[in-house]
Amino acid sequence: MSVEDRQLISDSLKGRGEAFSELVRRYQDRLYNAVFRFLDDDQDAQDVTQEAFISAWQALGRFKGDSKFFTWIYRIAINHAIDLKRKQKVSRGPEVRLNDELQPIAAPDRPPEEAIERKEEVAKLRKALKLLSNEHRMVLILKDIDGMKYEEMADALEVPIGTIRSRLHRARLELRDILERQGTC
Repeated sequence: MSVEDRQLISDSLKGRGEAFSELVRRYQDRLYNAVFRFLDDDQDAQDVTQEAFISAWQALGRFKGDSKFFTWIYRIAINHAIDLKRKQKVSRGPEVRLNDELQPIAAPDRPPEEAIERKEEVAKLRKALKLLSNEHRMVLILKDIDGMKYEEMADALEVPIGTIRSRLHRARLELRDILERQGTC
């Protein structure tokens, strides 16, 4: 954990609300994006992000500092998102929306056909990701889209690193099989 985050947490615990507000400013966009990829709904992602920060504020005294602040609040947010899905009694798993930077953009030095092909590839990948189990989808999002390290993933999902590695391996195999069946690979 960064020295600045550690100090902001310490100041927050002393009742300085502006310190916690700074933590919110630092992490709200990143947290919202992660939750949005899991829920694929703007309003739900906003609500869950807000609930996560409220829960973090209330539980800040129990934060051990073993992991990064973002990893801790990410886990809180994902728990809220899972609870929301249960309450909504949605039988399908959450959909995944890929980062905007993964969306096709026609570059001036590339033909427009490449942008169209890229858009089709992203749509096929999004469709394939929807077919994965929540566990497999989540590790792929964390590692391959969010770029988290194995240790951060293990902390966020509260499982051993070995479990993360095996889930990620199985998820990639399952995704490849789905894409092959779709004729994408």
